[in-house]
Parts: sequence; structure tokens; C-alpha cells
Amino acid sequence: MIRIDSIHKTFYKGTVNENHVIKNLSLTVNKGDFITVIGSNGAGKTTLLNLISGNLFPDEGHIFIEDLDVTKVPEYKRARYIGRIFQNPLMGTAGNMTLEDNMVICHKKGFKPLKISLNASLRETFQEKLKILGMGLENRLKDNVGLLSGGQRQALTLLMMVLSQPSLVLLDEHTAALDPKNASLVLDLTNKFVREFGLTTMMITHNMHHAISYGNRLLMMDDGEIILDVIGEEKSRLTVDKLVAKFHEIKKRDFESDEVRLAE
Repeated sequence: MIRIDSIHKTFYKGTVNENHVIKNLSLTVNKGDFITVIGSNGAGKTTLLNLISGNLFPDEGHIFIEDLDVTKVPEYKRARYIGRIFQNPLMGTAGNMTLEDNMVICHKKGFKPLKISLNASLRETFQEKLKILGMGLENRLKDNVGLLSGGQRQALTLLMMVLSQPSLVLLDEHTAALDPKNASLVLDLTNKFVREFGLTTMMITHNMHHAISYGNRLLMMDDGEIILDVIGEEKSRLTVDKLVAKFHEIKKRDFESDEVRLAE
């Protein structure tokens, strides 16, 4: 599904603020993978998603989506393959438009005209889809999306993204700005949609419990590199304590290797 070959990304190159954010990173994402991505601030998680989505281009290396080299393909062209949800619940919907107009944009993948496309049959379809969220939004098609709560908007964004049938879903801490109740609801919906639609998904989270509980695969990033990649049964045996222990073990091993190289 996705193949990343030896990519590098440096910000402020050649200045005193130079920051080598992604370092010789390679990764293969298989079709149907639900990957949780964890790591401390500055580990390179969001930059990795930006490189996959085309928001940024790598300085070196290549990125393939479904065997197509998209390394220098801009974000708007990759949007036909990729659905992305950000931390801010306001970013995925148009707050000054009605709920039904937001839905029809998704339904038509951005093509116009909108009003001509709206009819009783399509509204009924939208209502049936919105019922899945369990928020009563099926009765608010004429309301502006700006009137919805953050949790409702993020759940709506998630539904719209799923209905657009992306090949790849990128979730960048998409529940971090929500209260615990809405965060749990959106996570449960995420898990439901990923399973039911077989979505290939990468989800950044700072919550180690979520990283362990959701998905079939877990990546840990540190200092621009993937330092841990666990999948399947090995992931299912993880606990927060074991995950923390693995991190310290890897960091200790790297530190000792650096000391050996310096001694030589």
C-alpha cells in the first residue's frame, strides 16, 4: 500500500537552527494495516504524515502509494488517495455551510454544483449515514456546521472522510482537543469504521493506552527514526510498562553503541 524508502527531511538547512527531523526512514504499510504511532514531541510523527500526504516533500528518498511514485506529487493531487483528520475539530468541515452541503461536497468529492445535486433521495441517504454517529445529526441537515460542538464536528469529519473512500487514512491526534467523553466516542467510531471498511490507517497518539488498545501494529518514533515496530500477537501482549521498558532499553543500547563509536 505504502512504501517509504530512505527519506530524509531537514528544516532550516544550513542555518544555526538546522533540524534534521526525519533521518533515513524506511517503512512499508500493508493494505488493511491500522498503525498507531507514538513518540515524544519532536520525534517526527507529524512530519512523517506531512511527507506521506504531500504537505511536505522529502529532501532525499522516495514515497510510493500503491506502487505509484508520489515523492514530488503535491498534496492536492494525493487527496484522491488520502483522507486526513487533524487535531483541530474545526479543520475538517466548513463551519459557514450547512451540514447537508458539507455532506454533498464529500459525496461529490468537491465537485459542483451543490444545490442541483441535493434531492430528497440524497438527503435520506445522508440521514441514514448520520444515524451511525448516534448524535442526532440526521435531524440537523439544515443547521450550519459552525453550530455543532467540537466532538460532533470531529465525528462528522470522520464520517465524511470514510464516505469519500480513501485508500489511506491519516489521523494526527484527532481526539487530542476533545473532552474525554467525546474523545472516547470518536475513537470508538474510528475503530468501527476502520474494521467495517477495511481502511488502511495511521493514527498518531500521545496516549500509550490508546496506542496499545487500537490497531494491529504500533510504531514508536524517536529523533526522526522508527525505533520500534510491533505487530499482531506481539502487540497484543504489550502493556504500558512493557512499552516504556522497551523504549529505555532501545535508548540505552543506542547510547552504548554511540560510546563505542566515539571510543574507536
